[in-house]
Amino acid sequence: MAALRVRTVVLGLALMTGLTVAPHPAQTAEAAPTATVEEQRLDKAVPQEILRRSGFDSVAPEFARELGSAHSFAQARRIVVREGSALWKRAVDRAQGRGPAGGDLSRDDDRPLYWARLGMTREVRTWEPGFGLGDGQRAALLDELERTSRGQTAIRYPSGKGIKRILVTGFDPFTLDRDIRISNPSGATALALDGTVIETAQGPARVETAVFPVRWRDFAEGTVERTLRPYLRKADLFTTVSQGRVGRFDIERTNGAWRGGFPDNENISRTETVPVTDPASQPQWTTTTLPYKDIVAASTGRFPVYDNTSVTEIPAGGTEPVVRADGPTAGSTARAGGGGDYLSNEIAYRATLLRDRLGLHDKLPGGHVHTPVLQFATGNTTEVTDPEFVRNRLDIIAQVRSIMTVAVNETGRTRG
Repeated sequence: MAALRVRTVVLGLALMTGLTVAPHPAQTAEAAPTATVEEQRLDKAVPQEILRRSGFDSVAPEFARELGSAHSFAQARRIVVREGSALWKRAVDRAQGRGPAGGDLSRDDDRPLYWARLGMTREVRTWEPGFGLGDGQRAALLDELERTSRGQTAIRYPSGKGIKRILVTGFDPFTLDRDIRISNPSGATALALDGTVIETAQGPARVETAVFPVRWRDFAEGTVERTLRPYLRKADLFTTVSQGRVGRFDIERTNGAWRGGFPDNENISRTETVPVTDPASQPQWTTTTLPYKDIVAASTGRFPVYDNTSVTEIPAGGTEPVVRADGPTAGSTARAGGGGDYLSNEIAYRATLLRDRLGLHDKLPGGHVHTPVLQFATGNTTEVTDPEFVRNRLDIIAQVRSIMTVAVNETGRTRG
């Protein structure tokens, strides 16, 4: 992610527009439900244009009508699950050329899914049904909507042998107070690859994907582990993907157990050790098991690919952070992984820690890939898209697919 590197873009972003932590509204029996910081951005001109030019502007109004017909929590839950799943399928189908485009926005665009989902969550959050709906029930509806509309409940691998299984994750757009037009190529990659088959030297490989929020609280509540745990034992390879630095891919060698405090999509900051279950056995560092040397050496696309070994640590016995170009030293405390100290580092840390806790470190290739920053054409400061922007996103998607192909080929060859 572009906001994740304290050594590069993060300091500039953090100093720019005075992002502040938004307090949670008081929850009382009399208080009207309130939209979140993320949902409040929805009414601005850019999100509305994105929704209109993709045909996704009808999603939230149609969902509101369906939800309004519910006469019980059980009925509301069925509607939420159905419509959340339908939104994910619609976004994947649009990205992969199935069905109507719904407008002139390019099919590879991840932003319609993001903004349409927020329209739906706002409807659930502010809904006042004719029957009693407790806070816990509303939270359960929101959880179902988040999971189904992100593809987290739609991961399906074919049974039997002869086909490899790849698991890929992406992220929502972020730093929207800096530029609300932002798209995230990792989310676009997830939509483009979900359910597809990559032909490799080791045979066909089926890709299943999911998208995650850019919110500290969801990660603390275990959304990564809950989503990935059922599938890691079935997978032959996994890759968490996010947006990183300008003009380059990075294969992150090491992930750190530290949150650096950059504001998330709710404008909330967290500076602390990554919260996990069983913290007593929590390591400061986890490592990739992707075939990074082979990926870096291969010709996968127009962007250069680097084996990124840098971390920031507090050395054993020390008190101040030190940047280490060649990875952490023994007994050190993490302050940034190769991928920084934001949520991209955290998803990499959590996924690889889960791999290790499942006893799969030497059996399952997995790690994090940072894509280049998705850039608009020079001079475009207002338009929601342009030809160079689309070309960059398509090239990033294609190169992630190529990186996955190399990874499957090399892990199959060395393990075969």
